[in-house]
Amino acid sequence: MDVHEYQAKEILARYGIPVPRGGLAYSPEQASYRCTELGGDAWVVKAQVHSGGRGEAGGVKVCRSDREVHDVANGLFGTRLVTRQAPGGKPVYRVYVEEASDIARELYLALVLDRASEKILVVASSEGGMEIEELAERDPDAVIRSVVEPAVGLTSFQAREIAFALGLEAGQIAQAAKLFQSAYRAFRDLDATMLEINPLVVTGEGELVAVDAKMSFDDNALFRHPEITELRDRSQEDPRERHASDRGLAYVGLDGDIGCMINGAGLAMATMDMIKLAGGEPANFLDIGGGASPERVLKAFRAVLNDKAVRVMLINIFAGINRCDWVAEGVVAAFGQIDVTIPVVVRLAGTNVEEGKRILRESGLPIITADNLAEAAQEAVTAARAAVPA
Repeated sequence: MDVHEYQAKEILARYGIPVPRGGLAYSPEQASYRCTELGGDAWVVKAQVHSGGRGEAGGVKVCRSDREVHDVANGLFGTRLVTRQAPGGKPVYRVYVEEASDIARELYLALVLDRASEKILVVASSEGGMEIEELAERDPDAVIRSVVEPAVGLTSFQAREIAFALGLEAGQIAQAAKLFQSAYRAFRDLDATMLEINPLVVTGEGELVAVDAKMSFDDNALFRHPEITELRDRSQEDPRERHASDRGLAYVGLDGDIGCMINGAGLAMATMDMIKLAGGEPANFLDIGGGASPERVLKAFRAVLNDKAVRVMLINIFAGINRCDWVAEGVVAAFGQIDVTIPVVVRLAGTNVEEGKRILRESGLPIITADNLAEAAQEAVTAARAAVPA
């Protein structure tokens, strides 16, 4: 789950990380009032959307008067901000008005889960204010990587080592090390999967301030953090993923036209690979999990068909804890309750597979069956190509 910049900053501030003063606004008039509350002679108006690259997309503007703040906010509200990370655009329903910072240097700091080492990775750079992917490609040596040993956490020595590598002055090392350790504690305590401060600014007075911040959290750990769950903004989510999430399904929307319903994340990944190998494009990742009842299969069916780009549905079940007859009953029930107008390819294997195949065979429904994954993927790709309008 992602949160907005202002929410991430509120979290970081609770952990002692300096952030600029600011206020949230839901209308141009409120935005104008926020700058008078903050005082000063310069403010930054920031569209609050779940996407990076807001600045180059026109979602971040420096203003010199309350009238300018009003006009910028008025131009953002109700629009869809199109960025490199969100080519389809994200709706703008709120803006954050923040005091302008005196920027002497811009740094980059992030904490992410490194799945290769199964540990938390600190990523930093002395070149902040730009996308880390671009920097890593242009100058790999400019990116500092430091793996945190989970048994001891981010130690003072390791934090100071990162600060020295960033080229900070002697008087800023202790401040930076404390900030890095605070960021680590926020990441660890709240089960985050990503924390990014870009830029981490060194002000003219030599202070370190988090001018921008992004945080993402592990959905599976949100039950431990109801205060984080409350920060969810459903307007920023993919409608397909929101629909599935509300029904307890693990779903990730993709850009293809072959809808997938699979049990097990590993099998789902293998199925999507096989679809690509056969020349097709998966429309989603959907894991219905083990022990899926016919009712759960029906929910998954609706979630896949909720994507209007789907031309074919591929159901691939390897039943261990699950049962093929349950899945088959769910598929048959779906045809009875939903207007299924696209081809459906089903591959069943494992527990009660013969009973599952019998149910599908005797249903009299136009279901394409396959005996193995390669055959199922090829059948789905062939059907998708045949379904493309002339």
